[in-house]
Amino acid sequence: MLSSGNSQHLTDWYTFSHIIHGFLFYLLLWLVFPKMPVSKRLLIAMGIEIGWEILENTPMVINHYRQQALAQGYTGDSIINSVVDTLAMMAGFFMARKWPVWSIVAIGLGMELFVGMMIRDNLTLNVLNLIHIFPAVARWQGGG
Repeated sequence: MLSSGNSQHLTDWYTFSHIIHGFLFYLLLWLVFPKMPVSKRLLIAMGIEIGWEILENTPMVINHYRQQALAQGYTGDSIINSVVDTLAMMAGFFMARKWPVWSIVAIGLGMELFVGMMIRDNLTLNVLNLIHIFPAVARWQGGG
C-alpha cells in the first residue's frame, strides 16, 4: 500500500485489481447465469464490488491490513477512491464482455505482474494475505 494516504486518491496501485475484479465477475456471472441479461449481471457485479468497498473500510478489515508489511498506516479508502474502484470494476466487466478471452487473460496477468513488481503486492497476494499472512510473503513484501 506504500503509504497511509495511498487509498485517499482518485486512483492507486489497487485500481488495477478492481479492473481484474470486473474480468472475474464477468466470467463468474456468465458461467453461473448464462441466460441472464448482461445489465442484470452488471448490477450483481456492482453489488459485490460495492459490498466489498464497504467491508474493506470496516475497522476489522483495516486492522487486518495493518498487520501486513505494506499497510502499516492504512486508514481505509476515501469515498472517491471507492467510487473510482467501482468504476474500474465496471470497465473491466465491459472489457471482458467485448474483448477476446486471450486478451483479457494477458491483460490480467500483465497487470498482476506489473503491480507485483512495482509495489510487491497485487490482487493475488492481497487475497492470500486476507486469508492468512504467510511469513515468507510478508518478508518479501517488506523488502527482505
